[in-house]
Amino acid sequence: MIVVLGGGPAGRTAAIALALGGREVMLVEKGGIGGQCLHTGCMMVCALNDAARTLAATRHLHDLGIVDTVPSIQFSRLLASMKAIQEKIEGILDTETRAAGVTIVYGKEGRLDGSSVFLDGERVPAEAVIAATGSYPNIPDVPGITCQGVYTPHTLKGMPEIPNEMIIIGGGIMAAEFSYIFQEFGTTVHLVSRSPVLKHLDPKLIALAKKELARTHLHEHTSVTSIEGEDSIETVHLTGPGGNFTLTPDAVFIAAGLVPRSGQLSGIEKRKNGEVVVDRHMQTNVKGVYACGDVTGSPCLTPVARREGFVAAENILGRETVMEYTGIPQSMSLFYDYAFIDADTSCSASASIPGPAGPGTFWSVPSGMTGYARVSVDPESGCICGIDAVGPAAGIIASYQAFLMREGIGAREYDQFLEVHPMTDGIYPLMKYLAGRLKQDTFP
Repeated sequence: MIVVLGGGPAGRTAAIALALGGREVMLVEKGGIGGQCLHTGCMMVCALNDAARTLAATRHLHDLGIVDTVPSIQFSRLLASMKAIQEKIEGILDTETRAAGVTIVYGKEGRLDGSSVFLDGERVPAEAVIAATGSYPNIPDVPGITCQGVYTPHTLKGMPEIPNEMIIIGGGIMAAEFSYIFQEFGTTVHLVSRSPVLKHLDPKLIALAKKELARTHLHEHTSVTSIEGEDSIETVHLTGPGGNFTLTPDAVFIAAGLVPRSGQLSGIEKRKNGEVVVDRHMQTNVKGVYACGDVTGSPCLTPVARREGFVAAENILGRETVMEYTGIPQSMSLFYDYAFIDADTSCSASASIPGPAGPGTFWSVPSGMTGYARVSVDPESGCICGIDAVGPAAGIIASYQAFLMREGIGAREYDQFLEVHPMTDGIYPLMKYLAGRLKQDTFP
């Protein structure tokens, strides 16, 4: 039997692949199947962001005089309805996993010691093990951080109402997404980041994101030093470029990244931060023991976790497969999707345009906020080196472009490209433009 610890995207994918490969598989999940992605991550952001985008779109149409009123959010109803849908998805995942032939064990703590597996202290025989135990929110070491009124994505469902004023700790994609959500819900948001906000994104994408976060107070190069209060938050002390200052929010939300959940994994090589060390076959330093997903410190992205789970399963089944990390598409959700692919930074030719008018951007033409597209190519080979896209469907566009890039489809091949019209994709006209430039050899 093969034991998989963790029923998130990595573990569930691995378990299904192994079962379909004819192996006996036990999937151990202490909480609910679907992992962080379903319960406190991707799907939560989808639910809250859909509501935030609806408010933003209605507000814009109201400003244009097209609709009479702007609705308000019924927050408790939103959270309850979100939970009901998550539970429905959870049921579907459970049925799908069992139908593949996987035995699911809920409510038990899986522990690994070398190649030995224990469930609530009882050893379980296993010919191979996959550790896909995921991650949990990174909690800064700040006095008072456990005060009532401090939330993470894992505890957000316990928030009783929309805060009037809120501090969000973090400077990455997660922090920006929740800042956008709550500013659209009407909260006065303070985004507190020790470094520049979204520092890993292209400067143009950062500038556009900051326009969307215009109603959020951005405190860059700033840290929360302490939180005061017992039954509720009273005062938050901060230090920044201008010195020390205080805020008095109703809530603090921590969006400062994720930490590998590896405390129950021992006898295998781990880094100081808890990441499980694996090779590109997803195998640890112990024979027959594999790890995949967030616990390995790989990009905390559901599609990457799924692929890693599949790679681990394939190798257990004797089908040598390696994990490839180049050309991974990523996205951030504000009013628009902010999608990007960085495959090669050595390119010297690029072109960019504003997003075209289409579904979801037509009424943004007066404000000039129709999105953005940029494509970088190697002028000698025509290979696509990178893509940035901002628009209603940018994440979908980036996903397919990443696949084409990995398959070696360059800009030259877009010469005969036919698109659906209308749509908000600015990538395809850039590809056709660059194809013409490459054909005419007009790059400097």
